Amino acid sequence: ARATPKSPVARPFPTRRPPSILAPMTAFTPTDILDDGGHVAGEHLVLGTPYGGPWPDGHQAMVVAAGCFWGVEKLLWNAPGVWTTLPGYAGGATTWPSYREVCGGRTGHTESVLAVFDPERTSFAQLLRLVLENHDPTQGDRQGNDIGPQYRSAVFPLNEEQARITADTLEAYAPRLARAGFGPITTEVTPLDQTPTGRFWVAEPFHRGYLEANPNGYCPVH
Repeated sequence: ARATPKSPVARPFPTRRPPSILAPMTAFTPTDILDDGGHVAGEHLVLGTPYGGPWPDGHQAMVVAAGCFWGVEKLLWNAPGVWTTLPGYAGGATTWPSYREVCGGRTGHTESVLAVFDPERTSFAQLLRLVLENHDPTQGDRQGNDIGPQYRSAVFPLNEEQARITADTLEAYAPRLARAGFGPITTEVTPLDQTPTGRFWVAEPFHRGYLEANPNGYCPVH
C-alpha cells in the first residue's frame, strides 16, 4: 500500500555536520549495522550472496534512500563491485518498523537500501553518484508520484569519510542542478549512528529482490 499523498516538505541538506565518531569502514559487520545483529537468512536473489553476512574482509557498506527501495536496490545490485544489497528502513524513531507503518508516514523512516561493496572494484563516491544521478534529490518528501517522508532522499554515512564525501558531492551537484532548473537539494544527511535508533531495520523478506521476482513491478527507478 502506498501512503496518502500530502504536500512535500523541503529539507535543505546540511553541507557540514559534526563528524560521526565511528570505527573505520572495514570494521563494519552485520552486527554493527543490522537490527538483529545480522541474522538475516537466505541468499541474494540475483547475486547469490548472503544477505546478513558474513561479509568478506575488507568490504565496505553504505546506506542510502532515494524513493521506492525496490528500484534503488535493483540499481545497486546491478552496479559493478556490489557484493550484496538489502532493503530496509532507516532514519526514524520506530524500532522494528513494518512496511505498513513506514508507508503510513509516521515512523520517520525512509525506504532505504544497504549495499555491501568491494572497494577494489568500486567506491562509496562512485555508488553515491550513481544513486544521485538516478533520482531527483530536490523533491523533499516525495519521489515522483510517491509522496510521503518515507520517500525522501537521504544518505546515512557510516563514518567520517562517508560524511565528508557526501557533503562534498552534494555541494558540487547543487549548482549544476540549479543551472538545469531544479530547486535546492533536499537530501537528508545524517550519520546512521546519529539517527533516533542508530540502526538499519531490515524490511520484510518479500521486498528483497522485488523487481527480479516481479519484473513488471512499479517503481520510479528501474
